[in-house]
Amino acid sequence: MNKRVVITGMGIYSCIGVNLEEVRQSLFEGKSGIVIDRERVAFGFQSPLTGTVPAPDLKKVLNRRQRISMGEESEYAYMATTEALAQAKLEIEDLNKREVGILFGNDSVSKAVIDATDIVREKKDTQLIGSGAIFKSMNSTVTMNLATIFGLSGINMTISAACASGSHALGLGYMFIQQGLQDMIICGGAQEINPYAMASFDGLGVFATDISHPQQASRPFDKRRTGLVPSGGAAAVILESYESAINRGAPIIAEILGYGFSSNGGHISTPNIEGPAKAMRRALEQADIRAADIGYINAHATSTPIGDANEAKAILEVFGDRPYVSSTKSMTGHECWMAGASEIVYSTLMMQHGFIAPNINLEDPDDDIKELNFVSRTIKQEFDIYLSNSFGFGGTNSALVVKKFNDG
Repeated sequence: MNKRVVITGMGIYSCIGVNLEEVRQSLFEGKSGIVIDRERVAFGFQSPLTGTVPAPDLKKVLNRRQRISMGEESEYAYMATTEALAQAKLEIEDLNKREVGILFGNDSVSKAVIDATDIVREKKDTQLIGSGAIFKSMNSTVTMNLATIFGLSGINMTISAACASGSHALGLGYMFIQQGLQDMIICGGAQEINPYAMASFDGLGVFATDISHPQQASRPFDKRRTGLVPSGGAAAVILESYESAINRGAPIIAEILGYGFSSNGGHISTPNIEGPAKAMRRALEQADIRAADIGYINAHATSTPIGDANEAKAILEVFGDRPYVSSTKSMTGHECWMAGASEIVYSTLMMQHGFIAPNINLEDPDDDIKELNFVSRTIKQEFDIYLSNSFGFGGTNSALVVKKFNDG
């Protein structure tokens, strides 16, 4: 029999708040975290917009040996993970006494690689790079650092799947626990924010071009959208078998019911309708529920013309016009590798507190998707089950179905 998989803790380090309470309030208020980054202006970016977060000060909690191998995204992930562990009522001693795994989504590391390369080019001496550089510059930097810091002995992997990375990390964690291979896994996603990480995207011309009003630049589904706004930070979610949570008296926040996935098998960057629809249907099938049972959909919608439109058409194909739909990227921008995990945190917070956050800046949806039940202003609304979409370059798709916990 498949095991039930529950969420016992969450943590967030985001441009709309650096803890759960700040983020809950921002979601309810429809508060944007998008700003103009003056460093990007100096870099020659076409679009200097970004979501930004403060650099954590870890000197009081981690020693130099631990910090020296941590890059930007690992620091964000540490902050999110410590909050998630605290909510789950887990101490490091608890993690060391049992087999706990870690799965994080991360699909690139830019700053650490460039910093190391610059030293070699300038000094012509590889020994000057420093002992921590290699651990900062690998895609698995988050999981290797956190597994070491927290003394984890279970599954230890980084999921590299473009902007669906964080969602796939949770989906795979769900499957490991469901099949009885692990009892507890720290899952999440992390994304660096520095200009190096986004320069090539800016060069492609995919970022929002209207920078006169930064907080209005990210406008998923709206006719006036001109492109996405990059962002970052980290999100962490403690997944646990129901039996494990009950046995240790853990607070159970929600339950993951289903994980759907697919590949478009087509254009490397242009999404289609069939792939996302297949992932959503598979998530519903695995959850053993009907489309009509979904009360809210957190859309992937990044504020790009074709991506938003095709996702909306896929939602209409699978769900019709019944469920409420919004994209929290209208407030956060596109958090890339972390987005699939952070949007589980955002949606779960809404479900816990009985509201649906708005798709801000949505004034005039595309004509052929207007019948979707968009939320453009915060509404107080109880819902028990939601679906969260995440799609990425290369046509990778992930959909997760999450239910408010009840012991029935």
